[in-house]
Amino acid sequence: MMKAFVFPGQGAQFSGMGKDLFDQYDWARDLFGAADDIMGFKISDIMFSGTADDLKRTDITQPAVFIHSVAVARSLGEEFKPDMVAGHSLGEYSALTAAGILSFEDGLRLVRARANAMQKCCEKVPGTMAAIISLDDDRISAICEELNAKGLVVVPANFNSPGQVVISGAVEAVEAACPLMVEAGAKRALPLTVGGAFHSPLMTPAKDELQEAIYNTSFNTGICPVYQNFDAKPHTDPAEIRQNLVSQLNSPVRWTQSVINMINDGAEEFTECGPGTVLTNLISRIRKSLS
Repeated sequence: MMKAFVFPGQGAQFSGMGKDLFDQYDWARDLFGAADDIMGFKISDIMFSGTADDLKRTDITQPAVFIHSVAVARSLGEEFKPDMVAGHSLGEYSALTAAGILSFEDGLRLVRARANAMQKCCEKVPGTMAAIISLDDDRISAICEELNAKGLVVVPANFNSPGQVVISGAVEAVEAACPLMVEAGAKRALPLTVGGAFHSPLMTPAKDELQEAIYNTSFNTGICPVYQNFDAKPHTDPAEIRQNLVSQLNSPVRWTQSVINMINDGAEEFTECGPGTVLTNLISRIRKSLS
């Protein structure tokens, strides 16, 4: 049986994450200690006992979810034998680390750099996102293109599952898009409480800043292919993985297609490593759409 391990992104965080592993394992205490050293403050304290608001800041959320996800994968011990891995947005960094393509220290440094670059972007250019429920992907893309032609920046950002796509862009563009999506037949267009326009052209300054950090980081050949957000395809070549990671920041997350490709390539069992069960639920929906 071919096994796939998947890693969640921002939004799955909760207060208390990782405390059970910290209490149980010496290696986990070492891991959290190393994370605190790299971050320059006790992020473990915020993870274990911070408020929801403390954990909601992009520059805290992303490292926290990454640290927890890698710790969960390590807690599986001999059971962590992936034939393939994938991560949603930020989760791609967790997947690369769990598969040995990045070291934990380098992975966390990149996540910190990514989160800081994105936070700066959010503060300079206000943006937002909205979930579009039960509307065809092509129709969503067409509406976004119509608005772009009028100078309003909005794009499909996350293809999460059939019938669930997240759009992203300038605040006024997303606000203009939502009623058009409902008119076109969407059941709902739900504004999301997020700090910015992730995976949209508004993140290009963050991508440019992150690119240097990615190219100055050592990437290894991993234990299995990683299906990357940028093109939904399996990659093992460190140069390709690095380039796709740079492109990820202002390109859509092709999660539906990634999961379909993993299933077509033989994945039978999916295990989610990290806080929550968001990806498990999305994978269930994607599987139903194939049957």
